[in-house]
Order: sequence, then structure tokens, then C-alpha cells
Amino acid sequence: MNAPTTYVYAFAEGSREMAGLLGGKGAGLAEMTRLGLPVPPGFTVTTEACRVYLATGEEPPELAVETARALAGLERAMGRDLGAADDPLLVSVRSGARFSMPGMMETILDIGLGDASVHGLAKASGQERFAWDSYRRLVQMFGHTVMGVDGDLFQDALAACRARRAVTTDQDLNAAELARLAEEFKGIIRRETGADFPQDPAEQLQRAIRAVFDSWNGERARVYRHREHIPEDLGTAVNVQAMVFGNLGPDSGTGVAFTRDPATGARGVYGDYLSDAQGEDVVAGVRNAVPLAELKRTDPRTHAALGDHLRTLESHYRDLCDVEFTVERGRLWILQTRVGKRTAQAAFRIAHDLRQEGTITADEALARVSGAELTRLMFPRFDTRPTDAPLARGVPASPGAAVGVVVFDPGTAQRRAAAGEDVVLVRRETTPDDLPGMIAARAVLTSRGGKTSHAAVVARGMGKVCVCGAESLTVEPAERRFTTDTGVVVREGDTVSVDGTAGTVHLGALPLTASDVGRALETGEATGEPTAAVLDILAHADAVRRLQVRANADTPEDAARARALGAQGIGLCRTEHMFLGERRALVEAMILARDDTARADALAALLPLQRGDFTGILEAMDALPVTIRLIDPPLHEFLPDRTELAVRLAGTAHPDPHDRELLDAVERMHEQNPMLGLRGVRLGLAVPGLMAMQVRAVAEAVAQRLRDGGRPHAEIMIPLVGTVEELRLARTEAERVLAQVAAGTGTALDCPIGTMIELPRAALTAGRIAGAADFFSFGTNDLTQTTWGLSRDDAEASFFPMYLEKGVIDASPFETIDREGVGRLVELAVAAGRAVNPALETGVCGEHGGDPESIHFFHRAGLDYVSCSPFRLPVARLEAGRAALTGTETGDSR
Repeated sequence: MNAPTTYVYAFAEGSREMAGLLGGKGAGLAEMTRLGLPVPPGFTVTTEACRVYLATGEEPPELAVETARALAGLERAMGRDLGAADDPLLVSVRSGARFSMPGMMETILDIGLGDASVHGLAKASGQERFAWDSYRRLVQMFGHTVMGVDGDLFQDALAACRARRAVTTDQDLNAAELARLAEEFKGIIRRETGADFPQDPAEQLQRAIRAVFDSWNGERARVYRHREHIPEDLGTAVNVQAMVFGNLGPDSGTGVAFTRDPATGARGVYGDYLSDAQGEDVVAGVRNAVPLAELKRTDPRTHAALGDHLRTLESHYRDLCDVEFTVERGRLWILQTRVGKRTAQAAFRIAHDLRQEGTITADEALARVSGAELTRLMFPRFDTRPTDAPLARGVPASPGAAVGVVVFDPGTAQRRAAAGEDVVLVRRETTPDDLPGMIAARAVLTSRGGKTSHAAVVARGMGKVCVCGAESLTVEPAERRFTTDTGVVVREGDTVSVDGTAGTVHLGALPLTASDVGRALETGEATGEPTAAVLDILAHADAVRRLQVRANADTPEDAARARALGAQGIGLCRTEHMFLGERRALVEAMILARDDTARADALAALLPLQRGDFTGILEAMDALPVTIRLIDPPLHEFLPDRTELAVRLAGTAHPDPHDRELLDAVERMHEQNPMLGLRGVRLGLAVPGLMAMQVRAVAEAVAQRLRDGGRPHAEIMIPLVGTVEELRLARTEAERVLAQVAAGTGTALDCPIGTMIELPRAALTAGRIAGAADFFSFGTNDLTQTTWGLSRDDAEASFFPMYLEKGVIDASPFETIDREGVGRLVELAVAAGRAVNPALETGVCGEHGGDPESIHFFHRAGLDYVSCSPFRLPVARLEAGRAALTGTETGDSR
């Protein structure tokens, strides 16, 4: 018999290991309670309860009883009853999913207040203004979040009240004005919903819990989960916690602290503090907070206690911790902790420093960074001069360099970004509703808020450039402009440059220069702590990875750069790229040849050029493997466009005979679907001498390098094989030419011959093909196209966005390997091929070879190497190392 399900846990009953059930926030509260930190008591409604509610539309029948029991325990612990008329207990109701989703779901504070209990709160606290401020906050939050009233109606009423009093902040409103606001807010609710604001505390609590459950499927939460690849079926926990108040006067306040700088990773305590405020004021950025150093000046005892708790938490979690706290009349309370979101720079530095400090192992340090973060560090930065005076300075909340046109609302950001423009979203402060615009934007700029504001936290999590708290800017969304304190007006559509590292904003597009990390990766020399951290962690990845990492490169210059970036060879050298430019005329001569002699002459002219190309690449990659793919695309790609030729011929009375000859050839070679036509191995078998010329060029280049004292390692790859008979014919021809060159030069040539697996039939008959192959290289670009039965160029531009939105696919199968389809073909082919040929080498040369998630799949599938473009090599090396870790969590819960 199954034990009954428990849907509610007191904080003292949970632990950090229960994050899947209690959510990240609930597990953190439980863990801090176990550690003895000053946590206001409370309880967590589990994610399982949420999943039942989302599936059925009703809470589990047991939930009401369990909630009432937990609430009674909380009332006993606090010595007060929820919503009592004399000295009421008030609670907060907050979401808390398994993975952090900052600001994406709902929070309701001050549950328990009503028309009667507000007077009891005023009496118990001795502060009438505080009581009425708390009540109007509850009515406002409850009305919007739970009862669905447009939040702007409350904000407009609040703004009108400030205008009547000729004040600029809510703090300047007195108790009587706040009391009138509370009544006005209740009137708005009645007018908009036809119902009254509920006075029963139990009803408030039950409806607030349900609203948090509902917020799991809110638009912004769904958008965030889609971007962060968070599963849709997890649900959120709900945390009910006794309220403590930071808005009781100058000896009270609220703040957010980090155990290290989340922007740079530097050691030390960082954060923001607002006196006489509630926690939402800091996150929302409606008032600019002060650094925590100010708390040290005004309340050194509390600051010291906070520092002790932060050190306890970082030591316990062995990572950067993000902590929310409140000071209530000099007493410190810790409200939340989680492993903090951080920038890419901070991720590497913190992981490196924690390893250097002996807190974590080298494997753990590697597991805590990602290829996506390394990619961001390799982006260029602004090449600024001392004379480049910024428009404004703010808080450097999320580093990087971004240029774009200014927009003032998320909808415009989405529209202009979809049209291909780079945009910078400018707001006074961001709210969770701005998330779609933040995703679309290259950078986010706000005139309010600090490093812990919503804009900063979300931008850091997404890797977006962000500058917050640029106080010298007056942002006027209705007028579609912002104005600097020097009178410069920047309108929507104007171009600005945002430097998230320096915290500056510049008019116009600043020039870019290579990043320090990018340079360090090529030279191997660190220029500071961030680059030293990257090189150190990457070196460990190289030491532990099983997968080799090779490059896709077609020129000696690309090969040399790839080797500098750590390539262990070339996994794809495309020979057709060597037929372009000035050499196109020789290819045309081969195509137009009317007899074998003319074709042989054209091929003979191409031979020394190809030989020289291969010699240079083999020299650049001396002693490392170079996999040379014989010509793959159809020959018509080397001829002028059919329409262009026809127009040229029709537009002149004396057409060029050569143009007529070219057009005849284009029309003769025309295919309805050329990418599935005469190309790859088919072309090599159909055009006499073409394959032999290319193999001879490879063989002679190898012989030349051997004579020069080199150690060439060339591999010959036959593309688009669909049947073993094709490969056998091609291999016979290649071996014949290799033997001729070996005999003619007196050198022993060892050039393995293999094939690309890029057709489903090849994958399904890989056991037979392996009998004629020394290696397999999976061309996952074409394999994806032929497995899915679609054209990449057409699909990604037409219906893939709709498929992503509707959840048909989670990601483009051309960016991340389709494990169930294409991935299954790869696994089948590897297993079948090695069953026949245990020494069979296997790799991947499609761009999936540089995709982090795909690299982990290829590691598990047992491939020997991945190959990607040179720029992606460091990322591939890092992810290959992470894939090799066993028993170490490489997922990112930040």
C-alpha cells in the first residue's frame, strides 16, 4: 500500500536535497533553517500539489487540511494569529520552482490584512503610516495578481496621488493619503471585477496559493522556460512565510547580497540595500539602492552578522550565494538563498577561485562553466578611446558590448528584432512583463535599479549586455525618447553602444576589437584573472576529455589558426572551395570539355593548384590528421546563374558564344533537386578523371611533405555514399592512384580511405559499408536534411519559428542534434560499423560538432572526435571535457 502523499512541509522538515519537491526557494529556506540561520518560519506547498492543480483544475483534497495544520503551527511559533484584529500575523506567498525563474511568477505580500486588522497592525507597530502602506500594497498586489485587475490602474491612481501632493516618491505620502489610496484601490477592484477585496484571511491565503500555481502557465513564465530549456511539467512550489518588515523606519530595511561579485566574480560581499523599504522595492528598482557598504556605516552590528551568515552559506553551498534579507528594527532576518546567477566572466573566475581555494575539485570547476558562457567571453569588446565621452554612466550589471537602435517597449523590440535589426531596450526599470523584449534585445539600459534589480538579474542569466541605474537619463517612453543631464535627446531608432563591462552608454556605433579571452585562447597567454581562469579550466577539460576535437578548415591560414586554438587535426577539408575565384575558369573548361582530351587538359591544369593547397594545409597540420573530402556539390554550382546567362544573351545583338555554351551546359545539367542529384561520390564516378585528379593531388602533396621532412597524415573521404558498391568503386580508383604515386615517387603512402555517413540508407547499412571503409565521418547537416525530408534554408526561414512556438520541436535540429531520429541513426551506424571493423574511426564534421548539447550526445554515442569551425574549437574542447565527467553534475541550476 502506497504511503499518503504529503503536500505541505514546514521549513524545519525539508532540506536542500528536496529541491524537486520543495522548489529551489523552499529547499533553500529549509536548509537555512537546519543551519540555524535567522529565517522567519513558514511552510512550503509542494510542486506535486501544483502539478495536481494544473492537471485537474482543483487542489488536491488533502491540501486544505494540510495547509490549515501548517498555518496553525506557524501561528503557534509566532504567537499571533493570521489576520487577527489586535496584533495580526501576516504572511508572504511566493513562488519557488525547481530552477530559478527570477520575477517570472507571482508574489503576494502582507496576506492577512483587512479593514479591521490594519488598525491592529498600526497599534502593534506604533506606526500608522507603515500599516496603511502595507495594506495598500496588499490590495494592489492581490487585485492585480489574484483578481486579474490591470496593474496600470493602480499605478495611475498612485501617480495621481503623488501629483496631488506634489511629491515624487511613495515614501512622501502620509498615513491618511495611503488609507485613501487603499480605499481607492478597493474601489478599482469592485469596479473592474464586480467583487470586493476579500476580508477573510483564510480566503486570501487560499486564493493567493492558487494564483501562484496559475502563474506557472503565465506568458512570461512560459517564455522564460522556453528560452532556458526548463521542462514545462515541473510546476512550482509555494512558500508561505511569516512577514518581517523592512519599512518600519530608518532602523529597518531590505537588501540583496552576493557572496562574490556576480558580474566579475571578484571575491568579497556585494549587494544593495534600501532603508525603510520592502524587498520588492529593491528587485523592482523603483528606488535606487545603496551599496552594502552603507549598511556597514549605519548599522555595523547588522552588517557584521550578515557577513557571517554569507560566509556560512557560501561554505555550505560551495558556490556563489544570492541572499535576500530584511532588517526589522535592527534585527536581521534571512529570507531566501539560492546559488546565484552570474555572468560568463564571473562563472569562470568563481569556479577557478573556488578550486584554487580548495573548496571544489577541478572536475567540479569544469562542471560549473559552459560552452555558452565561453562563447560570450569570446565576443568582441568596444575599442574606446579616452576622448569617447559616454552619454551616461550606470551600474555595469552584465558585461559585454552591444550596438543597436533604441526602443522603449518590449513589443517594439520584438518587431524590430524580427525584422533583422539589433535593438537596445531602454526602460526606467524593467518588470517581468518586459521579458520578451529583453530576449529580443542586444542590450538592456535602465535609468533605475542596481546589480540586484530585475533587469540585472535576468540579463545576467541570459548573457545579455545590461547597464542599470543610469540616473542621469530621463526616460520618457510615451515620447519615445530619453534625455541626458546635458540635454542630449536620443529618440527611438537612434543608434547607441552599450558597454556592460564599463557601465557606459555611447551615442552611435563604437568600433569593436577582439576580446581578451579570444586573444588568450589563440596565444595561450593570460592577460588577467578572467583569462587565466578560462585557460586553467580549459586545460583541465583537455586533460579529462575522451573526444578529440578537430576543425573544419579549407586553407593553410584557417588550418594554422585552428591549430593555435587547440585543434587536433582537420576533420573536414572541403576541396570544392578550392575551385572558386580565379580557378572557376578551369572548372568551367572541365565541364564544357567535348572530349576526354579536353577534360584531361582541364584537370591537369587544376592538379598543381590542388596539390599546392593540400601541401600547405598538411604543413600547417603537420603530424595531425587532415581529412580531405573529395568534391561534393553538383557541378552546376561552379557555373554562372541560369537566369543571369539568359538575360545576358537576350540583351545583346551579338551574344558571346562562350555564354551560349555555358547556358547550354547549365540547361543540360539542370536538376529538379540538385542536392539529391549528381553530386558527391556519384559525381566522382560519373566524370572521368575528376576523382583521380583529386586523389593524385593528395598523394603528391603527402609525398612532397615526406621529402621535406614533414609528418603528413592525410585521410581521403568519399562523400554522399549510399551503398557499399559506390564506396568500393571509389576506393578501388583511389588505391590505384595512390599506388601509382607511391611507385613514381618512391615513397610509402599511408592514406586511410573512408566515407561520410550523411544519408539514412548509409546509416542503416553501415555494417556493409564499414567493410570498405577505414573511418566514418557523420555529415550531420545533410543527414538531418535527408532524415527530416526538408531543406535547412527553407525550413529555418519559414515554418521552424512556428514549430518552436507551438512546441513541435524544442530546438532546430540543425543546431542541436535530433537524438531520437538523426541521433539514433548515428548510434546504429557506429554499432554496426564497429561490429564489422573494430578499428573503425568515427567522428562528426557537421556544425553539430561545435554545439554543446550535441557534443555530450556524441560522447555518449562513442564517437572518436568532433570537428567544427575554428571559432567554436575552444567551446568544443570545453564541452568534450564536461561530457567526460562522471558522477559530476554538469547541468546549470542557476
